[in-house]
Amino acid sequence: MRSSVLLLLVGISHAFAGKHSLKYFYTSMSGDETFAAIGLVDDIQFMYFDINTKKASPKTEWVREIEESDYWKSQTHSLIDQHHWILNNIWTESAGEHTYQITYGCEWNDETGKTNAFRQHGYDGEDFLLLDLKSDKWISPIKKEFKAKERCNNATIRVAYWKNYLKMDCIETLKKLLTLGKSSLEKTVSPQVSLLQKNSSSPVLCHITHFYPSNITITWMRNGQELKNVKVGNLLPNEDGTFQKTVTLQTEADEWRKNEFSCVVKHQSKTFRKTLTEKEIRTNNETSAPVDMTVVVVPVVILLSLLLIIAVIGYLVYQRKLKSGYVPAKPSPSEYESSVQSSTEA
Repeated sequence: MRSSVLLLLVGISHAFAGKHSLKYFYTSMSGDETFAAIGLVDDIQFMYFDINTKKASPKTEWVREIEESDYWKSQTHSLIDQHHWILNNIWTESAGEHTYQITYGCEWNDETGKTNAFRQHGYDGEDFLLLDLKSDKWISPIKKEFKAKERCNNATIRVAYWKNYLKMDCIETLKKLLTLGKSSLEKTVSPQVSLLQKNSSSPVLCHITHFYPSNITITWMRNGQELKNVKVGNLLPNEDGTFQKTVTLQTEADEWRKNEFSCVVKHQSKTFRKTLTEKEIRTNNETSAPVDMTVVVVPVVILLSLLLIIAVIGYLVYQRKLKSGYVPAKPSPSEYESSVQSSTEA
């Protein structure tokens, strides 16, 4: 059953610009009942679920408006059914310690109207099952054989459901959530741009931080021409909800002193250009506190980001140490079919 609050948002216009996303991440571990999930809209977490509480819960203030509606009941029901599916289709074929992940979602560009969708499963960190929305088939790139692949492809109703959800319902839900969280998600924070270097012979980093939203373009230029031999780092979250990213330039000091190198940053708030000169570079050789702290904070934040990504897995490991290896009974066929026919999937 769809949320009545969400339905009221249909057709309401919003002023967001650019690409938006709705993503879900599920994590389960073999041997017991541990299972948890998170949902993110534009890379901001808005929901959380774990099998111990058996309740999907809002994680942001702007989404609490629908806390008492049928939306969360539907989310909870779907997640419990997904947990049952993993227990009875994956862990019955696995011995030892393993991790199973499911990620799915959709993207929508409100400027071009272009959409994209995906659903994929991972086994011990490797791609396991991928839903090909063109052929309506599940494909598996790994050599290990699982009956789950055959079961998924035989469940044609389930394949049809996921195709419809990802291409239509997911986009609708994304638009509704964007409207609901407009005041928070529409905020704009201009990036801070710095040129960093460990020492005179090290690569030069164009470090961009404290920007929101996450859409950003970073380019290294040489005499007005875009350079291709650069290393683009991952988008990382900051503790305050903003983001950071680093693009590394591999060049000799003599070369950038004889030519004009610049880092061009394009964000919806503003376009920045930082020209590479000795005056602009901040290195470990300098004595000012901000320089040293910036260089040190980068790897720390990377570590925090990685911890965020694997937070669900870490939580599950902790739960395993507290619990015995209890495995729930198989769901009935009617429960399995109800998960396929559910109108709102988490």
